[in-house]
Amino acid sequence: MTEFPSFDLSGQTALVTGAARGLGRAISLALAHAGADVALGLRVAGTGDDLVAEIEAMGRKALPLAMDVTNLDEVRTAVDTAAEHFGHIDILVNNAGGGAPETPAEDVSEADFDSTVAANLKGTYFTSQAVGRVMIRQKYGRIINLSSQAGHVALPGESVYCMTKAGISHLTKCLAVEWGKHNITVNAVAPTFFETPGTEEMLSDPEFRADVLERIAGLHRLGKPVEVAGVVVFLASPAAAMVTGDSIMIDGGWTAR
Repeated sequence: MTEFPSFDLSGQTALVTGAARGLGRAISLALAHAGADVALGLRVAGTGDDLVAEIEAMGRKALPLAMDVTNLDEVRTAVDTAAEHFGHIDILVNNAGGGAPETPAEDVSEADFDSTVAANLKGTYFTSQAVGRVMIRQKYGRIINLSSQAGHVALPGESVYCMTKAGISHLTKCLAVEWGKHNITVNAVAPTFFETPGTEEMLSDPEFRADVLERIAGLHRLGKPVEVAGVVVFLASPAAAMVTGDSIMIDGGWTAR
């Protein structure tokens, strides 16, 4: 009988950073729905109680963790706690990140530069390092990084954010090449603007929203977080075993134009 692709994550454990809301929340729920237990990295302790309840209602286990990815002590403690609690970490989703307010490049402050790099690049790098050590020991792992279409196109006033997301896409290639020998795949997803709490303020501007919809050249609509979560589940699953070092655009056709 032909062996068909499997998207089942039963028996696996995932760690999702920035899990409390938006894309992180949707990804955590989708991974649990596919069968995984989920460690929830939370920047603010106590913000994931309802998410824990939803995951447990699916019959899966959830472990909330204090995990500000700009605090490397918290990162290492959270990873150690998750690995000890579940016995293994099979999937890492580096979702946590952020950006400074839109600012012309000539006016970007050092503080805004440092905070954006710390949340996006430094956080992704050192969380991957900590979890990568666990995955190397167990000789298996799936790492999925959150890049952005902003890592592939220029967004005026977002030079630092765009730079960090481009860096994540290239880091994805570097880790994929280094860690492939340990049976670890490393990929990224690169979403456009989605309906999340983080984009709500920007998208409430009618002119900005209309421009975004026009630039999403294929579908001309905003995405829902679950549409990113579906690609993450695929990359975490056995079906994607031969996919590594790639950044998958989830941009409704923005970069196809």
